[in-house]
Amino acid sequence: MSRLSLSFAVGNYDRTRPLIDGEVQIDGVDPVFLRLEPEEIFFRAFRHGEFDVCEMSLSSTTVAVSEGRANYVGIPAFLSRAFRHTGIYIRTDRGIDRPQDLKGRRIGLPEYQLTACVWIRSMLEDEYGVKPSDVTWVRGGVEDPGRLEKIDLNLPPDVVLEAAPADRSLSMMLADGEIDAIVAPRPPSCFERGAPNVDWLFPDPMEAAMGYYSRTKLFPIMHVLGVRRELVEKHGFLPASILKAFTAAKDIAVRRLIDNSATKVTLPFIEEQVGRAQTVMGADYWSYGVDANRHVLDTFLRHHHAQGLSRRRVEVEELFHPSTLETVKI
Repeated sequence: MSRLSLSFAVGNYDRTRPLIDGEVQIDGVDPVFLRLEPEEIFFRAFRHGEFDVCEMSLSSTTVAVSEGRANYVGIPAFLSRAFRHTGIYIRTDRGIDRPQDLKGRRIGLPEYQLTACVWIRSMLEDEYGVKPSDVTWVRGGVEDPGRLEKIDLNLPPDVVLEAAPADRSLSMMLADGEIDAIVAPRPPSCFERGAPNVDWLFPDPMEAAMGYYSRTKLFPIMHVLGVRRELVEKHGFLPASILKAFTAAKDIAVRRLIDNSATKVTLPFIEEQVGRAQTVMGADYWSYGVDANRHVLDTFLRHHHAQGLSRRRVEVEELFHPSTLETVKI
């Protein structure tokens, strides 16, 4: 049987590079890799289905599954995971000294449905009692005015979501005091340039994230992999083969990080950081697969539905191809 020539759209990460470089092969597949930013991948995949295999937003995937229109079949290779304690930016002149002080505030976000925003709202509610209905949400582009939601929303009636003025970005609004905070996966430029009275909510986001993990055992998942559904229906071996290869590539990346014969990334103290992560989170701190991540996925799906983004409560097994729910052990 000849190998399948398939397009793969993924980020250029250390955990994908062994695949991109050809060091790890995918059984039965001759891949063509496109190294793209997540926003471009998501737009092109969800609007036009341009790729055979691609990185996908966990939130957008959940929406599609809940509505029965998922054109991609999920694979539990979690290419992007992140603690989002660095994703909350506040005005420091508004008496916001702790997360609970966000109640009653006006908070900007780029899209209500973004995976990062779902996780931040879940953390604020579960950890600090700040419910989505306790805040007025202001949607707009972090840097470019006029950003719209990718999906139609059916929010609970007690949640208030406003559009930012058509000529104002969220970064401008935070810098000028028109909003009290921003939650977003990327830092606003006003924060990066050191604008007065703009800072992180958590003064030490890493310590806050470590404490969050110790209490909850949650390492938030941002992105999954997806394979075009018609390809899976024709070639049933694809999901398991792709998961096997992406897991092997991730394992290589982790081994290289802890090889201290010569530092593999351009950052001092990286070996110490990896050691600390393993002490807190275990040796397989960036795990793939459903079994090791069921608690994380269940938490996300529960909040996604409660926040009004999925029309029904999606179960974990619905997100992924059955062949990827368990792996062979020798």
